[in-house]
Amino acid sequence: MKVLVSISRILVGVLFIISGLIKLNDPLGFSYKLQEYFSVDVLNLPFLESYALIISVLVVVFEVVLGVFLIIGYKPKFTVWSLLLMIVFFTFLTFYSAYFDKVRDCGCFGDALKLTPWESFTKDVILLVLILILFFGVKYIKPVFSKLTTTVFALLSFIFSFWLGYHVLMHLPVVDFRAYKIGNNISEGMSIPADAPKPVVEYYWKFKINGEEKVITTDGSYPDVEGDYIGVETKVIDEGYQPPVVDFSIESDDEDLTQQFLSEENLIIIVSYNLEKMEKAGAEKLKAMSDEAIKKGYQVIGLTASGKEAKQQIKKKYHLNFDFYLCDEKALKTIVRSNPGILELDKGTIKQKVHWNDIDDLKL
Repeated sequence: MKVLVSISRILVGVLFIISGLIKLNDPLGFSYKLQEYFSVDVLNLPFLESYALIISVLVVVFEVVLGVFLIIGYKPKFTVWSLLLMIVFFTFLTFYSAYFDKVRDCGCFGDALKLTPWESFTKDVILLVLILILFFGVKYIKPVFSKLTTTVFALLSFIFSFWLGYHVLMHLPVVDFRAYKIGNNISEGMSIPADAPKPVVEYYWKFKINGEEKVITTDGSYPDVEGDYIGVETKVIDEGYQPPVVDFSIESDDEDLTQQFLSEENLIIIVSYNLEKMEKAGAEKLKAMSDEAIKKGYQVIGLTASGKEAKQQIKKKYHLNFDFYLCDEKALKTIVRSNPGILELDKGTIKQKVHWNDIDDLKL
């Protein structure tokens, strides 16, 4: 039992720390995932959507801290009980998500590692088994250091976790795991190789044959049967190749300008997924920056999912001298974890990306 507890202690502690730090690197991204879970279509807890960011930070800080507590042996009973309650909840959540096909990516490892719903559930079941070993063998979890040193390490893990969460919210993630990181080309990210695996879809055709309903499965071709056609349903068995960049567009009211702008050499894009939720302090910095950029030969545009009226109001309120174009809200939230956020593109390649707090760091 001592050996099992020691192995489980290391595996669970390290996994919780790594998983927590990855999400703590991007708590805003994890909050978007929580909003997805809280939505009417999943858990039907829409009143929690407004608190998703606070819950996100608290959950990931607690995850990192529990991992540290377990490794150093600080308050073993509290730590193991907390781990058990957390993993039971997450196991239920991932099972619900997988069984009812609600959320395609659990967000367990942020954008660093994508897991399918059933992979997430399997991971949680393994963790549950390891944590149950710790629960029944809690008496074998001893502090690694003296009482004072252990307490200091525990306190430092709290301080570091909260500092990191605050830092990345006020700036940008320390490590960018998304397809829109600096150096990536958006056009290339949208392309699908000629030899890429195609989606596999099954078609379930329902017919009435000799007064009896029958379902015939094909890969898409119409069944060669005699009977009255009732309907057809489809199921994606394998999604095939999915390009890293999806749903990205630059559209006006009447045309798609995506490729035109992605061929520009000096382009500044100001991203705001929702103009009504744009940080006022950030919006106030946009005019001076955009004026300077235009003087130095850049073309400046905005990207938003907001409507025409909101675009006009924000331009008038802050005296902005550039136009906003339309893009999918989810794509904009993925591009930059800031509202507003600023990018410099050169023929579709991202050269710079900054939070509005760091707008003075943008090199024009």
